[in-house]
Amino acid sequence: MEKYMLPCLNKELFGLECYGCGGQRAMALLLKGDFAAAFQMFPAIYPLLFLLGFLILNLFFKFKHDYTVKIGLIIFTAVIMIVSYLYKINQLIN
Repeated sequence: MEKYMLPCLNKELFGLECYGCGGQRAMALLLKGDFAAAFQMFPAIYPLLFLLGFLILNLFFKFKHDYTVKIGLIIFTAVIMIVSYLYKINQLIN
């Protein structure tokens, strides 16, 4: 399955991983049922899937404070992506 995955251009061109590196592999691990390995590969996989699910659900059902929930989920997911990226970079340096 990994031979069909798209390469990270940032990693190929500059040698550094991007914020989304590991997302495809984490999704593949998730589909295989390896939930812990998916989280280790890309910690933002679960908030990202929750956000995506909420956005799709919100297309069909309107909620009272949907805008606030969307913004909160986006910020939460972005913070997790940034923190995990900084952790990866710190592991490379040390």
